[in-house]
Amino acid sequence: MSTRIPIVPENVKPLPALKENEGMLTWVASIDHKQIGIMYIIVSMIYFLIGGLEALLIRTQLAQPENAFLSPEVFNQMFTMHGTTMIFFVVMPLLIGMGVYLVPLMIGARDMAFPRLNALSFWLVVFGGILLYYSFFTQSGASEVGWFAYAPLSEKPFSLNKGPTYWALGLLATGIGSIASGLNNIVTILTLRTAGMTMRRLPLFVWMILVTSFLIIFVFPIIASAFSMMLLDRLLGATFFTPAHGGSAILWQHFFWGFGHPEVYILVLPAFGIISEVIPVFSRKPIYGYEFIAGSTVAIGLLSLGVWAHHMFAVGLGNVANVYFALASMLIAIPTGIKILNWIATMWGGKIWFATPMLFATAFIIEFVIGGLTGVAIASVPIDWVVTDSYFIVAHFHYVLFGGSIFAIFAGVYYWFPKFSGRMLSETIGKWHFWLTVVGFNMTFFIQHFLGVMGMPRRVYTYHDFPYWGSMNMISTIGAFVLAISVIIFMWNVRYSLKHGKKAPDNPWNAWTLEWATTSPPAVHNFDLVPPVRGRRPLWDLAHPDNPDEPNAKIV
Repeated sequence: MSTRIPIVPENVKPLPALKENEGMLTWVASIDHKQIGIMYIIVSMIYFLIGGLEALLIRTQLAQPENAFLSPEVFNQMFTMHGTTMIFFVVMPLLIGMGVYLVPLMIGARDMAFPRLNALSFWLVVFGGILLYYSFFTQSGASEVGWFAYAPLSEKPFSLNKGPTYWALGLLATGIGSIASGLNNIVTILTLRTAGMTMRRLPLFVWMILVTSFLIIFVFPIIASAFSMMLLDRLLGATFFTPAHGGSAILWQHFFWGFGHPEVYILVLPAFGIISEVIPVFSRKPIYGYEFIAGSTVAIGLLSLGVWAHHMFAVGLGNVANVYFALASMLIAIPTGIKILNWIATMWGGKIWFATPMLFATAFIIEFVIGGLTGVAIASVPIDWVVTDSYFIVAHFHYVLFGGSIFAIFAGVYYWFPKFSGRMLSETIGKWHFWLTVVGFNMTFFIQHFLGVMGMPRRVYTYHDFPYWGSMNMISTIGAFVLAISVIIFMWNVRYSLKHGKKAPDNPWNAWTLEWATTSPPAVHNFDLVPPVRGRRPLWDLAHPDNPDEPNAKIV
């Protein structure tokens, strides 16, 4: 299919062009949403390498029983910083950065509603990460209390252990930046849509960013409050979470998971949006059930606010609370399952093109379903009591966040890289990256389900030579190194393609949303002329003015 842009009507004047930025300093001072989005992605990739190195150190330590590669203190620092880095400085900034770059383009806007606030949000994330990793250079080293920082482990005075203080300060700064970014997205989407871009015509990626942004401004103040109380406990002798002085360690868990479970959907909903854009384009069909996908996203956002204590079944909340949170956790699987069915129905009967973005999108469905099924299993209180704090939970968590978010991010990067850079990523190298990622990921984490059922606890730096534990951990470690090789191949693909990749046309995939109507990469002002929006697939409507955007119309 070729996209035919009709002649511009004489009474429509193009937007005046802005001066292009030049030089590295303009990036540092930039308020252009595209440059800020690219900087989010670059910073996230740097932290991805750091967090991946920490994961390799963890897996090397656990490769065999009674290993002494890392000391217990260093091991605890590694898994604390690995979890914190991957959640707060890799997945979240990557998805926020892609949203910052794409949302104005997809709704036909010049920029975000508050460009300077957009820049502030980014730099708060940067300096929050620097503050977090500065803790390695203190006398006591980085935080050792886990990425969840359960009290009273995190309540040692600052003079004895500075790591948790820098951990809380860094995440507090990052959280403030995330709140500002969420507010900016909401105002941008609600007020800067181009003519004809009604809420029922929004690209699904924009819908996911909108719901995610509301979740951010609802739940990040919860964890910001908890960080503030934690800092008061550590620095000024308050006792919010200190049981010995009248505080409550369980209160910290309520605060943390009141944020932590919606955070899972903050990390996953934008990934759902990426998949909802990639699958229709490479299936050559409109998305099946647009209204159901958008509506189920709102349902997920609302339900996610009321299921936090299924992470706390083992603390003794009582039968009434356990039954409620178990049922609520199972209920949230319904709108998620609707999305899975819609994506499969979109692919069904389509002319599927298994380019690298589609390969990652297809694998995403499989890996995320595995994570979702184990999530429904541990929503059952008896099952959760058996496997809680075991490697079964580690496997489940990684199938949701790596098998979900990271696979979707790779699909999105391969899909939008031509728009970001004006170059095509190598399909040959991309397929090597894909298959090594699939093999390495499943080799690393699938076997951990069995380790958990066999009783291996998480957060232990070594273990006894129980039957099969050593061999299964060795397989998991080998898989982690295969996964690391796949990431190196991906980084090489990006570096090589930026210099030598095939130049990308404006719309290399024959896609339909507005960002593909701009040049590759877009000009500073985004659009010389915003195409008219008469349906959910504006570029399809432009290319086929006699064939309106029917919900079930197939592309030939």
